[in-house]
Amino acid sequence: METTKPESWNTPQAPREENKKVVAGILAILLGGLGVHKFILGYTQEGIIQLVISIVSCGAIGGIIGLIEGIIYLTKTDEEFYQTYQVGKKGWF
Repeated sequence: METTKPESWNTPQAPREENKKVVAGILAILLGGLGVHKFILGYTQEGIIQLVISIVSCGAIGGIIGLIEGIIYLTKTDEEFYQTYQVGKKGWF
């Protein structure tokens, strides 16, 4: 008696980029003024802008932006975060 396995057991899936929601959210809250979360998500230009804003404002404005973005990142669902920030490449908020 031959047992058959479902067709999908050996079918390669299209590779999906890793969801960086938790890492980006925590880094935004802790190191938001440095723009580290922007660099993690691949937004080099936005990361440099946030770093310059933090230097000019002595960390006040950049830190607040990072805190707000960290909270936004962590409150989104995994799929919503992935579609908005990793596929759609939305740079700010």
